[in-house]
Amino acid sequence: MQRIAFKMQLNEGQKVAYKKRHDEIWPELKRLLKDSGVSEYAIYLDEETNILFAFQKVTGDGSSQDLGQTEIVKKWWKFMSDIMEVNKDNSPVTVALEEVFYLD
Repeated sequence: MQRIAFKMQLNEGQKVAYKKRHDEIWPELKRLLKDSGVSEYAIYLDEETNILFAFQKVTGDGSSQDLGQTEIVKKWWKFMSDIMEVNKDNSPVTVALEEVFYLD
């Protein structure tokens, strides 16, 4: 099992929309994430900077960020593209974070 962390940028004033969309995450997307080995997926918001910090545990070599070839993920990215910083393909702009400490 590996731990992965990354950050993303939420657009100003979109906290409520972002939280609502994730509170109502599509069941088929949730199933895909779990079936792909993603667990303990959490996203935190720094309200001073609108930076989203994401953490997940994954089995295997990939993460949720490697599922962009699936139709449901492409649909989710498009759905989220109006409230966060995205690339040309609507994928969220993400910055991988290096783990520098872990206490088990």
